[in-house]
Amino acid sequence: MINLGQYHPDDTVLHRLDPRVKIAAIMALSILIFAADWAGVVLVTLLLAALIRTARLSLGEAAAALRPVSLFMAVIFLMHLLTTGGEPLFAFSPLPIAATQEGFVKGAYVTWQFAGLVIAAALLTLTTSPSELVGGIERLLRPFARIGVPSQEIAVMIAMALRFMPMLLEEYDRLRTAQMARGADFSTGGLAGRMRALRLLVVPLMLSAFRRADELAVAMEARGYRRGPRTMLRELRLTGTDFAACTLMAAFLLLNLGLRKIA
Repeated sequence: MINLGQYHPDDTVLHRLDPRVKIAAIMALSILIFAADWAGVVLVTLLLAALIRTARLSLGEAAAALRPVSLFMAVIFLMHLLTTGGEPLFAFSPLPIAATQEGFVKGAYVTWQFAGLVIAAALLTLTTSPSELVGGIERLLRPFARIGVPSQEIAVMIAMALRFMPMLLEEYDRLRTAQMARGADFSTGGLAGRMRALRLLVVPLMLSAFRRADELAVAMEARGYRRGPRTMLRELRLTGTDFAACTLMAAFLLLNLGLRKIA
């Protein structure tokens, strides 16, 4: 099971790319996702599918990264479906709301955008080790250090936030299993009943998160972590594969711009 923020070690082309290239490519891809028309939707979807196969993942494993945000995606879709004006598809009488054709199209588009961003972020964390991710972010932010931006500290914070996600998901699964073993029921009853049952997980999950954060702070202090300039175990250098990846990404951007002009 692949979770959002999890690192999966392997020896694929994506794993061997320089982290700076991957971060820049994901940022460009995110802009394309936000600005995509329907032709861009098809192209970006095909690109994401190709990247998933390159990373030696199945579509089911990649879709598992969407599991933690599936409820939020459903809420986004329903909000657009029920609040966008247009030609009604069906009404919820006697309630004064109706699902519209325009709302369905807009909801599907916004949900696709959110799913594309999550999968792109999952591909980045999946194929980049924590140390490489920190080094890549730090190198990209290094020019801003001249104006007082703490690039290394920001890189560490971003990497820690990304890596905290799979840890919280694992802790949630552990707590949920423990509560079910004690008789808690999270699968029956209405929405209100399920929400009341989930309250049993909120407090222990928050306490576990604070405990893990405290343990992480102690571990960093024990290893001599201090603010300020630091060296890296492996200096980042661009290779021919990195330049080829940049060329392919630039060609993909130009193809999207060309299709937008034609449309």
